[in-house]
Amino acid sequence: MGEAKRRKTKLGEEYGQETRILPWVPISKSQAELFVSITTRGAWIGIGMMVAAWVTIRFIGPAFGWWQLAA
Repeated sequence: MGEAKRRKTKLGEEYGQETRILPWVPISKSQAELFVSITTRGAWIGIGMMVAAWVTIRFIGPAFGWWQLAA
């Protein structure tokens, strides 16, 4: 018997329903997907902020005379 068939007979009506990724971690599959999407968005926001800070420090600040870059 294949693994999928064995799992289907074992789970019965619960087969294909939302299950926990790890039995000892109380996070469902949809919660894990939500976590990944939120943290991915946060990472891109952080990257954008870092680029904006670099552009400000490297180009905008010296152009407006706010500071001078070290030689």
